Amino acid sequence: MAYLRTIDFSKFSSIKIGPTVDVLVLQKGDEIPKDRYLIGGANNLLIAPDPPPLMMLGKDFDFIEIENERLIIGAATPTGRIVSFCKKHDIGGFEYVAKLPGTLGGMLAMNAGVKEYETFNLLRAVQTDRGLVERARIPHGYRFAKLPGAALAAVFDITPGYDAALAEALKALRRNQPKEPSAGSFFKNPPGEYAGRLMEAAGLRGRRIGNMAWSERHANFLVNLGGGTFEEARALIDLARERVLSRFSIALEPEVKIIEQKN
Repeated sequence: MAYLRTIDFSKFSSIKIGPTVDVLVLQKGDEIPKDRYLIGGANNLLIAPDPPPLMMLGKDFDFIEIENERLIIGAATPTGRIVSFCKKHDIGGFEYVAKLPGTLGGMLAMNAGVKEYETFNLLRAVQTDRGLVERARIPHGYRFAKLPGAALAAVFDITPGYDAALAEALKALRRNQPKEPSAGSFFKNPPGEYAGRLMEAAGLRGRRIGNMAWSERHANFLVNLGGGTFEEARALIDLARERVLSRFSIALEPEVKIIEQKN
């Protein structure tokens, strides 16, 4: 049965910004409300002080199993558990998940990945509150997926052979990321370009407003220097988009989900 969980997003979210609100936790068999926004581990979110009503999946949706030579994973399953399972069962294709924060639900919602390794590569179908939906019927692309309803679980093809060397190589790419709280790479890379390069060229590396800043280490990481606010983050986001558009005529598109009330 669903229940309310009080969450302080200034502690729970990876960027350490957000209010304390009651989040509806759903269990198996619960009806999915239409008036609530589904979140996962809050690793790729920037939440406004007055967000819309929120919900998340409970422990019933945290599972991983092999069935009919397919991998079935619940949407609330942490990424670390996915990697451990694949290593134990010598399953390839999920090496990119190592050190990727969050849950499967978040991976599906943004087609998460590293370089050419993406969540939709091995995806067969997504179990939603509206039924099982085949991959071919889900619009998706680079860091983008338009899921037809709330994702509850997913079905993946199994590729034998976990590649430990590939996992280490992909983890090494993340070692250069900023250590301060962030939501990961903030903007998607435009076609044929890198958002970080554009932002650095526009003079945004290290640009600070209050206690939020575009990182000195990587210009495309919005970092919390301690006590940063949503308003400071929003000001830096708007500044970055304006400068890059003005200088390069390129409209940066957020990879991070900004959760706020729609006017």
